[in-house]
Formats: sequence, structure tokens, C-alpha cells
Amino acid sequence: MSSVFSKIIAGELPGTFIYRDDTVVAFLTIEPLAYGHTLVVPVEEVDRWTDLEPATWVHLNEVAQEIGQAITKAFDAPRAGYIIAGFDVPHTHIHLFPTSKMADYDFSAAIPMDQTDPARMTAAAEALRAELGTDASGRR
Repeated sequence: MSSVFSKIIAGELPGTFIYRDDTVVAFLTIEPLAYGHTLVVPVEEVDRWTDLEPATWVHLNEVAQEIGQAITKAFDAPRAGYIIAGFDVPHTHIHLFPTSKMADYDFSAAIPMDQTDPARMTAAAEALRAELGTDASGRR
């Protein structure tokens, strides 16, 4: 059975993409720790990051670093948070988000999906795409 992320990648479920290539995609999460919270996901469905092919792991992190830099610029954040949790969806993914303190790393403080502001989500995606030079599909 496909993960929810595989369905988003395949276009079977909606996703707000900010980056896409043949190996890695990045899209906004629906329950962000902060506006701009992005998930960086390999196209290949692999549950645990420790099971990824080394080349995929390297590329995933190169993309994460680039998006992290875009996050700090787009949101004037002192840092981009980076978390691999891996329990909510059985598909490797890296959480990236604008942050200024360790308290921001608390998933229990995420904005519930039904309480996110659609306009702020759209603005966050547009700001990140502008920094990355990507279109609405995440492609350059």
C-alpha cells in the first residue's frame, strides 16, 4: 500500500510543492510547526532513512540544505530547524522549518490542519519558491 507521501508525489492527493526533481520532492506540511514548514521526501518510498541508498541520502540532504537556506532568507529566521522523526508516515522525510529557539521543535505545538491560514500557507509557498527559483510544481 502506498504511503500518503507517495500519493501526494503521484498527484493522487493535493500537495503544495516547492521543489521537485527525479529523486526528491519538497512540499509544505499540512500541520506546520511554523508557516514555511516543509517536508523533504525521496520519491522512492523507503520507510527508514537508514535504509536509503547512500546517493539518495546525500541528495536528500543537499536539497534539505538548499531549502533550509531558502527558509532562513524567506522568513528572516536565524535558523532552519531539521528533524527526522519518521513515525507518523512510513516514508522517509525531513522536516524543515523557520526557528529561533529549541522550543519550536515541539510537534505537540503544531498548527492543526483545520486552523492553518490558507493565505499564509500560500504566501509561505510563494516565498520559498521565489528563493528556490521553482514554479508551482516545484520544478526549476
